[in-house]
Amino acid sequence: MAWYKVAKPTEYLVITGFGIDEIKITKKAWVLPCQYCTKFDVSPVNYTFEVNAMSSEKLSFLLPAVFTIGPRANDDESLMKYAKLLSPHDRNSRHVKELVQGIIEGETRVLAASMTMEEVFKGTKEFKEEVFSKVQLELNQFGLWIYNANIKQLVDVPGHEYFSYMSQKVQSEAANQAKADTAEAKRKGDTGAKESAALTEQNVARIEKETKIIALQRKQEIDLEAKSLQTTLDVFNRKKDEEVARANAELLIAKAKLAQQSQVAEVEAKKSVELRTADLQRELELKNALTQKEKLKAEYLSKASVEYDIKVQEANAEFYRKQKAAEAVLYEKEKAAEAQRMNAEAALYTRQQVVTGELFAKQKEAEGMMALAHAQGVYVKTMLDAFGGDYNAMRDYLMINNGMYQDIAKTNASAVAGLKPNISVWTNGGQTLEGSGQGTNSAMKEIAGVYQMLPPLLKTVQEQTGMNPPSWLGTLTDSNTKN
Repeated sequence: MAWYKVAKPTEYLVITGFGIDEIKITKKAWVLPCQYCTKFDVSPVNYTFEVNAMSSEKLSFLLPAVFTIGPRANDDESLMKYAKLLSPHDRNSRHVKELVQGIIEGETRVLAASMTMEEVFKGTKEFKEEVFSKVQLELNQFGLWIYNANIKQLVDVPGHEYFSYMSQKVQSEAANQAKADTAEAKRKGDTGAKESAALTEQNVARIEKETKIIALQRKQEIDLEAKSLQTTLDVFNRKKDEEVARANAELLIAKAKLAQQSQVAEVEAKKSVELRTADLQRELELKNALTQKEKLKAEYLSKASVEYDIKVQEANAEFYRKQKAAEAVLYEKEKAAEAQRMNAEAALYTRQQVVTGELFAKQKEAEGMMALAHAQGVYVKTMLDAFGGDYNAMRDYLMINNGMYQDIAKTNASAVAGLKPNISVWTNGGQTLEGSGQGTNSAMKEIAGVYQMLPPLLKTVQEQTGMNPPSWLGTLTDSNTKN
């Protein structure tokens, strides 16, 4: 009979047997007779352990780690691998733990052996990611997935207190750095105080100097004013003395004029006040003139600045206009150069076509000459075969057939036509040389032959060139000549 099986939310059904090629993984299904059904849980499990690893400097350390691992849900291929390989075992069983721990320890040790202790200590995040990726790559073949991996603080192995020494080193460095920072801050404070004091003294000296300059200027102005007043007072005093003397003299002469002198004194006092007023008015006008001068200077300076800005703008506008004109000229030259280049390319293309045509004609002419030479070679070979391989017979035939003998005879006849040869025959009259009481000696005969050859040679030279032989050699006569 059949059973209807349903799995829990965290479980899957694995069915094998009749009608199923390999295995079937599902959440719910009818289990038929001759079929076997089992369940496996896909919820992740935590695996906690410590990995004893060694760095590239041969330093041992403990790596506490917690991995949350479980089958990859919603992935048919991973579920098939897990169902075949690990589903019969309990996930908390020793077999599964040893399998997972062996993979993690192996990859962690290999990775730690390629890194220094400093790199492992400082790059904990990168080390974790590297271990995670390599372990995940190995767990894929079992259909497992790492949901979370947490690597705790590295721990020293007894006898290899690297991290404790590093902690002491860091603490010492921090303390030394704090001392150095404190000394540096104190140095900066002392330096800043000294600099502030020096700057204050410099500012005080500068202000005192400026104050002295202003006071000196003010004193000079006061001195000038005092001198002016003293001069006025001196004039007034001299006049007063004169008036007093005159008054005393006139007092003796006529006391009646005292009232008049008093009136004169009063008038002079009034004039003296007016003179002082005039001096003050003059100083005021001088101050006003200086103020007006500064005002005019500021106005002219502002006007000059405005004119300068206008000139600068005009110069910029002129430069921009010239720049645009230069760019236009450059653009025209570039276009002209481009046109020349295109014309040159067109001429080059035309020349290439002409050369290609000439080359094709030469090739065809060469092919025709080769064909003609081949035909002539076949003709000569056929003629030679016809004469039985007799080259001389074929040559005579060709010369006769082409009229070469007739041409040679005509050429020789035209060569000797019109010649009138002058033939001279010389002889020694059949005489023999005598010597040693016997007939002709062969050696003397050769010498005699040379001497017999000279007369006709010299005669021929005389007839052809008109030149006579030298007197020491002899003279030519007609007595030895026979025509």
